[in-house]
Amino acid sequence: MPRVVDLLAARAAEHDRDGTFPYQGVETVHEAGLLTLTVGQRYGGPGAGLADTVRVLSRLGRGDASVALLTAHTLLHHAEQARTAPWPAALYRRLLTESRRGPALVGTLRAGTGRPPAVTAHWHGDAWQLAGRAAHCAGAEALAWLAVEARTEEKLPRTGLFLVRADSVGLEIDPAADQLGLRAAAGHDVLLDGARVGTDAALLPRTPVAAAHPLTAAWRQLALTAVLLGTARAALDWSAGRLRGTAAHRRPVGELDARLTGAEELVHGLAARTDADPAAAERAPTVQLLAARTAADTVQQALTLTGSAGLDRRHPLERHLRDTLSLRTQLPAEDAVLDALGEALLGS
Repeated sequence: MPRVVDLLAARAAEHDRDGTFPYQGVETVHEAGLLTLTVGQRYGGPGAGLADTVRVLSRLGRGDASVALLTAHTLLHHAEQARTAPWPAALYRRLLTESRRGPALVGTLRAGTGRPPAVTAHWHGDAWQLAGRAAHCAGAEALAWLAVEARTEEKLPRTGLFLVRADSVGLEIDPAADQLGLRAAAGHDVLLDGARVGTDAALLPRTPVAAAHPLTAAWRQLALTAVLLGTARAALDWSAGRLRGTAAHRRPVGELDARLTGAEELVHGLAARTDADPAAAERAPTVQLLAARTAADTVQQALTLTGSAGLDRRHPLERHLRDTLSLRTQLPAEDAVLDALGEALLGS
């Protein structure tokens, strides 16, 4: 694992600067067996739980946040398949075959919290046809499969995920992304114009309204928070190295380390508890909010301590700052989390 992290870190600045996709980094993660870590044992995989997943993603986040994010999205699909098998058996076998041949990344295109899907699904003949533009799809140029959130054009519309091969007719990548952070993740737009999806690849709820299961949400929240914490740890490690030998900075650096360690323990501890008792997943929104705040504050305070050197593009701290900002958009909005917590205590 340390070798993988070092290899990712060695080229992270180059990919960030040029906005190029980290093919070599993804290949390194694949060769280490980490891209299929959560494939269920019944499918011949390791069947890693949430605790192991969080541990791995946190370490990858120290090397390259973009590669860690792409890994997280793929691991989440395999983990969900191991738990509830939403993918049809034939399609999932195809994904596993592709995963044995090389990196088979799976991306998810979802609308933001409280927003309607940007893609619609219209029943035409014997299949669904997807239309719309989905913005900022991480890894768009290198995905094998996309799980596209879309709303059906039915009398009682349903929202679900549609599994689409990345090379499908009617799917096009618009390479116009120029994001502040996670630049190597190639978060381009995906254009869908008549892409066909059979009924076997449409993961639709039976009723028009269907909330995500708390366990599914917890896996996503804690996995992505782990990437964020890994990025913050890399920022603190660089800053500590830069400030080494300056006695005046011992206490503030120690304070940052204590807070970040506490956040790491929260996330890793809840992940382990959730593996043992799925009911613990209900704590995930609170834990990810606190940990995300701590991670962001750690990077910003590290920048304050290092001064102008931290903003020099020859050093990694400013990249960690940008990646941290972008990673937080992958998590539920703070207002939504706090409103839900307040409503639970006070009522609607």
